[in-house]
Amino acid sequence: MLEAKSLRKALIPPSLIPNPSPGNLQSTRLALLVNGDASSCSVFIASGCRVYKIEVSLDDSVVTKGKESLLIPVQAHVIRSSEVDRCPHRSEIQSVVLAEGDGDNCLVMGTVDSYGHLIVSQLDAVGSDVGRLSYSVLPKDSGVGEGSWAGVCFSPIHWSTAAVARSFCKSIDIYDQDIHLRSLHTLWYPAALSFLGGSITGDGSASVVAVAEGSQLTIWDLRTNHNGGCVQRICGSVGDLIYAVCSSPSGAVAVGGSDRTVTIYDPRRWSAMSRWVNCSKYEITGLSFSSTDSTCVYIQGVDYEVLCGQWKENKKIFSFRGDSNWLGFSKCANMDILAGWCESGSIFVADVWNPQSI
Repeated sequence: MLEAKSLRKALIPPSLIPNPSPGNLQSTRLALLVNGDASSCSVFIASGCRVYKIEVSLDDSVVTKGKESLLIPVQAHVIRSSEVDRCPHRSEIQSVVLAEGDGDNCLVMGTVDSYGHLIVSQLDAVGSDVGRLSYSVLPKDSGVGEGSWAGVCFSPIHWSTAAVARSFCKSIDIYDQDIHLRSLHTLWYPAALSFLGGSITGDGSASVVAVAEGSQLTIWDLRTNHNGGCVQRICGSVGDLIYAVCSSPSGAVAVGGSDRTVTIYDPRRWSAMSRWVNCSKYEITGLSFSSTDSTCVYIQGVDYEVLCGQWKENKKIFSFRGDSNWLGFSKCANMDILAGWCESGSIFVADVWNPQSI
């Protein structure tokens, strides 16, 4: 079973971001990178048209718990903070993601704004922009129309393949670097998307995308044109919107939204393996499987709360709260370290470990 090692709270210098932009309900404007020796982590956050980097110390600390396994944060200090030197967007950034690039010392950061404009930059191993490859892609309609939430995710196999979702346009655009490959057209407004692991396709291609649109979870296979590429449509209760979707390395897919319920689907039959009803007090806007224990999931609620629990047993392990609305929240790709950015300017970083993995 997972255990919390620490929960830290740091304050962003007010001079760096005096008035953060409000963003959307989905807090997808944060990406997290743990530095090589795990003594600090770099938190990338987007406000307005810019991306900022805040480096937070990960020194050892004692875990303090309150009622109902609620973690009490300890104060941490910001080692350094700066604006990332890269091509700026022209409208508010909606999503920030990080992926491993070619080579051990290369990272790829992707950002997409409210009109679907995608900018991808290569960073070095410590998250610094050193003038490496950078490119930008405009949507096929050149971003004409009304702005809305937009999301981006990279293929776990080929970082050059990216999917960009635009809510009001009801579209998912697939790119190979700056080349537009195809567009997927959803029936409802997409609110979250995720590439599924290669174990689902069986050939390691990672060519399947899960999309949350309205009250439905839709599965799209990029290798087929039949039915527009949609190979599965799972309908939830009418009016219960889905705001979050994620997948585990074993292939399980989790969704959550306004019904405050986490549903885990088996990708072999696309039937529900488990439902954790009313696990969150308010709407669920973020989900992530644990990297060390696939039976555990991290759940982010819209009421500042984040909890970790076992979805098979519907059991909460621990939880913590921010001090105001989440503007960004994310889990490190290969480690159980989470970070959240609050409207107040606070950064919360939680370090979780699995004693059984030692």
